[in-house]
Amino acid sequence: MSVSIAAIDPSVCAPLPVLGQDVTVPLVTGGEVTYAALDYAASAPALQRVWDDVAAYAPYYGSVHRGAGYLSQLSTDLFENSRRTVAEFLGCRADDQVVFTRSTTDSLNLLAAAIPAGCQVFVFETEHHASLLPWRDAQVTYLNAPRTPAQAVETLERALADRDPYGPALVCVTGASNVTGELWPVKELAAAAHAHGARIVLDAAQLAPHHPVDIAELNVDWVAFSGHKLYAPFGSGVLAGRSDWLLAAEPYLAGGGASRKVARRADGGVDVDWHTTAARHEAGSPNVIGVYSIASACKALTEAGFDNLVAREQELVSRVREGLAEVPEVQVLSLFGDDAPRVGVISFVVRGWNSSHFAAALSAEYGIGVRDGLFCAHPLVRTLLGSDPQDPGECGAPEAEPGERSLNAIRVSFGAGTPDEHIERFLRAVSELVSDGAQWKYRTEDGRCVPDRGTAAQV
Repeated sequence: MSVSIAAIDPSVCAPLPVLGQDVTVPLVTGGEVTYAALDYAASAPALQRVWDDVAAYAPYYGSVHRGAGYLSQLSTDLFENSRRTVAEFLGCRADDQVVFTRSTTDSLNLLAAAIPAGCQVFVFETEHHASLLPWRDAQVTYLNAPRTPAQAVETLERALADRDPYGPALVCVTGASNVTGELWPVKELAAAAHAHGARIVLDAAQLAPHHPVDIAELNVDWVAFSGHKLYAPFGSGVLAGRSDWLLAAEPYLAGGGASRKVARRADGGVDVDWHTTAARHEAGSPNVIGVYSIASACKALTEAGFDNLVAREQELVSRVREGLAEVPEVQVLSLFGDDAPRVGVISFVVRGWNSSHFAAALSAEYGIGVRDGLFCAHPLVRTLLGSDPQDPGECGAPEAEPGERSLNAIRVSFGAGTPDEHIERFLRAVSELVSDGAQWKYRTEDGRCVPDRGTAAQV
């Protein structure tokens, strides 16, 4: 079985330099190969530009907002300038706030802690757990997975029409699925939410690295995303949008930085005057390097020409989908169908293969890093696989033998730093594994499918 590989048009855009491009990894079959990082949806490699910017700043590292020294003043300016850079990158409105967090998960938990009492929250079952689970103190309505973008809007409109029209309401929706890569009708969902007196927060963790996000144009109330998916290092995130709920809420974390004035009372208690800026929810010493990394990534993507990056990624998406379509045993997972627009995130299963076994063979025999599991979107993947909600399966390798029916899937994801060769190697590997089988035996160890180092025989 062979898979045809069409050359990408070099005039569209070259891949951006990222860390790890020259890292080699050992193959269980012998020798080494340059690692093909095709797990961008989990964590994208940091841009070389971002790393260089951080290295240039590192000698000038200092505390922010509180220090009188030169390095502290420089770091404070860098921190606040980064806030302005992110606001510009997201098309924030004049009165929007940019709050720096640890991740998308942290951002949405912050918002969940700030929603007014009695708020009704509406979430599709298709969401990542980061946006599915934070709303524990609210009245939550979980909406069934739609099968078209139009059905998504209709489902939301029906749900909102049945709600208490006088209380606060919030809709949480992804911009691009972390499982299928499909783009959601965010602008239409925002219009539906606002027409029914609700607000909307956009989980842009998978959208922002692949596609421009404009808060004002989409007319969403908030946007959340993670730095480590936007080609920056781990540990930083953003919640940007309307300030009123955030300013009315108690600080997400209580401590230094969030407080403007603290004084003892005559009765022995403490009075606190909290900040009325983004600092209200940024208690403690902030992750200045993480924040600067996000701003650097925003600048790098903008200066590279986001439209060009999108065009190149769409060519990669087409090549991967066409290549997988040539392997009859491969089933690509989709909610909205083959014609739905999507980013560089594609999940699939292979008939006759356990997904964890297949992913392990891609790594051990071809040096290709993908993801297997339920991708922290358990209800969605189970819906797409047609499995019972009670079936076993989790993020990671199940206790299953190679060849058993998969209760999870394989995800390949890529972006601005992906070379053509990584895509070509992946498609060739899929074809060879399906037609020839793995060259090594595998076993489950500590929840992971790994090569059995003592056996080199064919499975």
